[in-house]
Amino acid sequence: QVQLEESGGGWVQPGDSLTLSCLVSGRSLDVFTVAWFRQRVGQEREFVAATWLGGATEYQDSVKARFTISRDIAKNRVLLQMNNLEPADTGVCYCGADLRGPFRVQSSYRQWGQGTQVTVSP
Repeated sequence: QVQLEESGGGWVQPGDSLTLSCLVSGRSLDVFTVAWFRQRVGQEREFVAATWLGGATEYQDSVKARFTISRDIAKNRVLLQMNNLEPADTGVCYCGADLRGPFRVQSSYRQWGQGTQVTVSP
């Protein structure tokens, strides 16, 4: 059974950076897909980025120029480096795993962390 724990969120001003961390317990992260989703105010949880076997990565178009997902295999963590943050990036960010469908679809992930809040405002 895989367990996930997010950390690294906080309040920042526009243009600042944050790095989120998803600690994966129960299995090695290098053999399965781990994704970041976020839920912004008034919206459904949406795909942000994913990484899987071989280091492949995919991003939501709106963040691909600013965000980088990576795997810290030694520490069993998946990181999301977020640069040049904007107020529209505000939301709760979740780490998902146990993929059972298309990787961009929220319902494909059967395990989630508790979320970490990202707030971007002056």
